[in-house]
Amino acid sequence: MKKHEIIFSLLKLPLDFLIIFLSFFIARDLREINDFVPWVQLPIQIIHNEYLLKFAIFGAFLYLIIFSIHGLYSLKITASKLKETFDILLYSIYFFLFFSVFVYFGKWVFYNVEIPRLVILFTTLIGVFWIITERIILNKIQNFLLDSWYIPKRNILIVTSQWEKNIHHILDDIQEAHIYNIIWYINKAKTNAKLPYLWNAQHIWDILEKNPIDEILYIDSDFNSDELYQIWDFSRIYGIRYRYITNSFDVTKSNTTVSLLNKIPVVEIKNTALWAWWRVLKRWIDLIGSIIWIIISLPLFIIVGILIKWEDPDGPIIYKNLRVGQTGKKFNLYKFRYLKWKYCIKESYGVDNNKDEALAFEKKLIAEKSSRHGPLYKIKDDPRKTKIWNFIEKYSIDELPQLFNVFLWNMSLVWPRPHQPREVQNYLLHQKRVLTIKPGITGLAQVNGREKNTFEDEVNLDVFYIENWSFLLDVKIFLKTFWIILNRK
Repeated sequence: MKKHEIIFSLLKLPLDFLIIFLSFFIARDLREINDFVPWVQLPIQIIHNEYLLKFAIFGAFLYLIIFSIHGLYSLKITASKLKETFDILLYSIYFFLFFSVFVYFGKWVFYNVEIPRLVILFTTLIGVFWIITERIILNKIQNFLLDSWYIPKRNILIVTSQWEKNIHHILDDIQEAHIYNIIWYINKAKTNAKLPYLWNAQHIWDILEKNPIDEILYIDSDFNSDELYQIWDFSRIYGIRYRYITNSFDVTKSNTTVSLLNKIPVVEIKNTALWAWWRVLKRWIDLIGSIIWIIISLPLFIIVGILIKWEDPDGPIIYKNLRVGQTGKKFNLYKFRYLKWKYCIKESYGVDNNKDEALAFEKKLIAEKSSRHGPLYKIKDDPRKTKIWNFIEKYSIDELPQLFNVFLWNMSLVWPRPHQPREVQNYLLHQKRVLTIKPGITGLAQVNGREKNTFEDEVNLDVFYIENWSFLLDVKIFLKTFWIILNRK
């Protein structure tokens, strides 16, 4: 644990206390101005400073206690910032409920003057806003100091037998975290020309005092089991954090539960963390979200529709494309048409594939110009596209009609992307794992590499998502999708 990690974590305690303490007085002053309840004017209740001071001190301490119990003052800076924000919102609600109960039951026992209920609500809202702002500012300051090397980063040692080009995405992610400095990698034989090479496990003992190691990350290696145990034992002796990157089956093994088969204890590997009630909640979020986004996007639907018809009036505005969904069920995916109608594959319009000239032409283009290999394709310099194609595809506007697929429950807002039947025919057996849940408009693979991923990479990301699903992961993917679109990445 670095000193600056402890300092920045401890700073949150007095700052949070001060924010909540002052929020009581700001909330009281706001309440005296207005109740901020539309079409209702509640009678103003006044509480003087001498009484409010006691409530503010108690409330600030209660806030710190609730946050402490739930790990919001953990001495580390590697936690998800989005999760931290959600935790602040959640446990602020806890504070509001606990404090309100105290106010209700504590009157005439601990105090004689009542604090107005709206003051408690305003205090919670003001406190949440400024505590989240405080966390953002502290994080920005810490990242700036780390990037400028005013405070030391965490030294991380990589165990790998891979060339840098094969693990560049891992190394890039580590660097983007701001807090790490990759100092060496170890393996029996030197395989990497850029990262400093430590030679092998024996040398770790010799240089520990000169260059302290904070973390060891195992990717893969040609060490035998005894040598790997030596490295792990070394990390335990010196209190170094040891982590490893799992493969798909390792991830699956962690997604387990213990149950009884009559009287026999068994371990079950769960297919997904998305159990029944979460499926219901996810469906409601999809339904409400699709309706809201259809309404918001309606002006864009009209503008894009006019442009498509103006350029190529022969075909429909919204194009139907046959895709494979959950358990192999086929459905029509809706997209804004950005190919000239004569080049659009008309499988969903009753035209037999054997007689579809557009399909034959596409197969020819795939053979000559596809930049991807495997079941999926990506045609470079596609001659079939319309002029509007560059704009609507760059900003993923062509995907907007899929909101109707979400509304109809063919798809979800977030889940793995669906593919065409002729692509699915080329799946290997393990790749069909992605067909076990409904497809989505965006997914983990779409916000981590997109077309740069090989199909196997995409499958691995989608399988990880299926087996480790969480509501927070959906939120992260959804927000990151907007970030990628806005930055044209």
